[in-house]
Amino acid sequence: MPIPANTPETTSPATRILTRPKWQAAANEHRERAEALTATFREFRARGKKHAIDDFLFTYYSYRPALLHKWHPGIGLELADAPEYASQRWYTTSGTDADATVRVDVAALLASRHDLVTHIRTLSQAVLDRPAQFGCFGLHEWAMVYKQEEHRHPIPLRLGQAPTDAVVESHRIQCSHFDAFRFFTPAARPLNQLQPTRAQQCALDQAGCLHANMDLYKWAIKLGPLVPGALLLDAFELAREIRWLDMRASPYDVSDYGVAPVAIETPEGKAQYVRMQREFSQRAQAIRARLLEVITAAEAAVGQ
Repeated sequence: MPIPANTPETTSPATRILTRPKWQAAANEHRERAEALTATFREFRARGKKHAIDDFLFTYYSYRPALLHKWHPGIGLELADAPEYASQRWYTTSGTDADATVRVDVAALLASRHDLVTHIRTLSQAVLDRPAQFGCFGLHEWAMVYKQEEHRHPIPLRLGQAPTDAVVESHRIQCSHFDAFRFFTPAARPLNQLQPTRAQQCALDQAGCLHANMDLYKWAIKLGPLVPGALLLDAFELAREIRWLDMRASPYDVSDYGVAPVAIETPEGKAQYVRMQREFSQRAQAIRARLLEVITAAEAAVGQ
């Protein structure tokens, strides 16, 4: 899904005031979109079942759907007649009772999360400036099951264990993302051309990496109400689509989830994977740039 250009929430750096009917309409539209994006996870959870693809976005990242359902105006917007926001953390009120408006308390939020915001800015800028790489073919998921009989997901391997191991051994493994590499099996770790660490994240993360691009959802959540609702959902929607490719290209048989595999062990599968990887990379870079704009505006607002 293309990233909408110049969304109403981010078109102007100047502060604008939304009347109650306008911000309520925006909040309702946001909730409807969020509910559609989280419907599969919530449906499975209500039935006491796990969804091996969608669950990742709420178990690995550990953020409840309610965080996505809640709309925030973001920096640059003030809400009129909004007592329900006035009492929330990271919001402040200005004006008299008759014409009071509520806005994000930028100074308080930045003071509390200074180091985190600095890290997000530094990492995002580094990835924006670095050429994307498209030669990994999603082999990180294969390396996570290499020579291991017990796997992270209760799904059978599409090729079986020995042929899966052979795919790993016949390819060059070049995962650059620490949070993927740390789940490699002990036997697979020495096969990776890189040995990424947490400290190397800013030096190694790049925009071709599915996991680095899924992490944009995490960074948008961590920036809290600075991030307008539309941007948060754009980041989540991209992360969800990437997750589905991640599992389709994995060694697992995900046919029970109604999708065909991306058979990266074949030339055709590799070409399909790279096409999708490139499109996701372009969308991720646009979202990354928008997150940087939010941080820049916030720092400018408090004179940093």
